[in-house]
Amino acid sequence: MSDGTPILEVENLHAWYGESHILHGIDFSVHEGEVVSLLGRNGAGKTTTLRAIMGLVGRREGSIRLNGEETIGLKPDKIARRGIAYCPEERGIFASLTVKENLLLPPQVQEGGLPLEEIYELFPNLKERLSGASGTRLSGGEQQMLAIGRILRTGARLLLLDEPTEGLAPVIVQQIGRSVRRLQELGFTILLVEQNFHFAARLADRHYIVEHGHVVDNYKRADIKERMDELNELLGV
Repeated sequence: MSDGTPILEVENLHAWYGESHILHGIDFSVHEGEVVSLLGRNGAGKTTTLRAIMGLVGRREGSIRLNGEETIGLKPDKIARRGIAYCPEERGIFASLTVKENLLLPPQVQEGGLPLEEIYELFPNLKERLSGASGTRLSGGEQQMLAIGRILRTGARLLLLDEPTEGLAPVIVQQIGRSVRRLQELGFTILLVEQNFHFAARLADRHYIVEHGHVVDNYKRADIKERMDELNELLGV
């Protein structure tokens, strides 16, 4: 983990959907090579934070810097070309396309996208389903692997993962966890929104607790055991 300038700096971030004011001054940072989680109860503003970073909300104010460059005024396609990719909770798999066609669909925004063979090494299930399996015939876990694999093709090095374990069987959750660890080893930086605290606790270097649209506390991985009572109260673990 770098101790220098964060790869992502979010300061006093506000966001709206229409007239609804969802984020009320979010502040956090992510350094290169880290896995950082945003934790909180449903409706706290975690997903909106990811969408605001990508410019996918109706209105946003504050500061979002990628590698020191302000992006608050940029459109989503310009933001993506700064080397950031978003994997939404709903996954967005194209049902009529095969696994390979889904993987080949995203444009390359920067050099360094993972080749298909490396993606298949990360997610062996996808290689097994390569020939002829359309998006609708994949299990939920396979769709999640495909959604993550697809953004790895873009060349982005900062990955925003929204609820990657939602609704998945424990064995698939373990596979996703191993893949996230491997991506960190490969030099990717990951911002993770996760309702499954126990999954996030094993993976993330640092955790920010989001409540009512702002960050109320933060924890290093080493702090969790000592401060578990606080976390139980904040998250209802």
